[in-house]
Amino acid sequence: MTRIRDVVQKALATGYLTVEAENQLRQLLTTQYDLEDFNAFMTLQEAAMTGKVKQESRERCGIK
Repeated sequence: MTRIRDVVQKALATGYLTVEAENQLRQLLTTQYDLEDFNAFMTLQEAAMTGKVKQESRERCGIK
């Protein structure tokens, strides 16, 4: 099973979060996860807010 940290690691490595990955994260966040996954998700949130990771979903609707 994929973990939150795996999805985050890929997004951080590529600098891009796909819609598919966002949906995967939404699903994974509804399950029980550990502190390492939580911290990885928070790192991704910060990277998205600072522009280090771009979100496909935001590009699709014209949000920068």
